Amino acid sequence: MQKKLSLGLLFGLIGNALFILFAIMAYWYYLIFDPYSTFCKVLEHTTYAVLFSGFIALAVSDVLLCITVRMRLHFKIAYTVYILMEALVMYCELNMYKVMEYYDPYSLKLMMLHALISAVVCFTFVYLDPYKTPYEVAVILCIGVILGGMFGNIIGIRLYFSVLANAIAYTGLFAAIIRMRKREIIEIDCYGDSARVAEYKSVVYEEETDDDAAEDAEDSESETDKPDEKEVK
Repeated sequence: MQKKLSLGLLFGLIGNALFILFAIMAYWYYLIFDPYSTFCKVLEHTTYAVLFSGFIALAVSDVLLCITVRMRLHFKIAYTVYILMEALVMYCELNMYKVMEYYDPYSLKLMMLHALISAVVCFTFVYLDPYKTPYEVAVILCIGVILGGMFGNIIGIRLYFSVLANAIAYTGLFAAIIRMRKREIIEIDCYGDSARVAEYKSVVYEEETDDDAAEDAEDSESETDKPDEKEVK
């Protein structure tokens, strides 16, 4: 299960990195847009392929994390909802003419809601291994980047700016988790890890037994060294 967990974290990193690549390619596409250019058409299709690949990677990551990580139901639900929310936002962004009646990409309230939900989801990542200061610092920094996405509305950028901020934050977070696991700063327990726990308990029990035996031996030696009361008399 630990290998599947590593794979799930890697897919999470790849998926968010692909969203950043999608943003760069989309920006480049709009800069050089030419309806009669073959290159622009190829770039458009490639950009969509990158976007869909990013969502596929996130979906695979979600499935692997849900089937490997022990307990942590809040985290699993939040992460799944987050992926669905991002998919809905991107659908609205790419189909503006269909959803203009109820979707405003420049709405401050909508951007704030999107950022706050994303920040709450990011906070649930703490449950993977709480009370580890370096990991908590990484999560807090990522939450700060996510909330910073709201400032895109102030300078007149669409809601997609908040999506890009999320992709940057989660790319950094997944990279931090992968690195901290390799350096054994954090440890995420998975289903099927009970054998390791049982082994640890048995080792502790053996150490305690050895300590008790040593103490008993010392006590017996000290008793034999004491002079007999009758002889003293």
